[in-house]
Parts: sequence; C-alpha cells; structure tokens
Amino acid sequence: MKDLSELILTIVRPLVTHPEQVQLELVESSDFYEYHLTVSPEDIGRIIGKQGRVAKAIRTIVYGVRMDTPKKVRLTIIDRKE
Repeated sequence: MKDLSELILTIVRPLVTHPEQVQLELVESSDFYEYHLTVSPEDIGRIIGKQGRVAKAIRTIVYGVRMDTPKKVRLTIIDRKE
C-alpha cells in the first residue's frame, strides 16, 4: 500500500502551507484499508475546500486506483483542534 500512500501525500502536500505537518496513517481491517490524513489545523480548510469539493476530488482519485485485493479503500480527513 506504499504506492497509494505516496499518491495521497503527493496530492496533499502541494495544497497545504505546512507540508511538514502532513501525516498519513494506514489502519487495516478485514474489509478496508483506511487512511487517516492529518494536516495542520490552519490547512484543514484547504484540504476540505468549499463545500468539500477538494476532499471529494482527492477521494475520487484515491478510490479510482485499482487494487489487487478485495478490500476497499477509505480516506478519512482528521480535523484536530489545537
């Protein structure tokens, strides 16, 4: 799943003002590969976008990647308050 992680990071890092604070964690269950994306609190709006359009676009790209496994992929954007 390293390739998918790199894809997500390649998409997200240019969108934020603090790319060093971008974190991606993979949580694997029996049905899903769930990616938890965390960015700086001031960058969360850039990742979600107006009416969630940027987040939806990122998810569309990530979910469109063909996998060799029956597991599905989820991308969760974590909004951490500081």
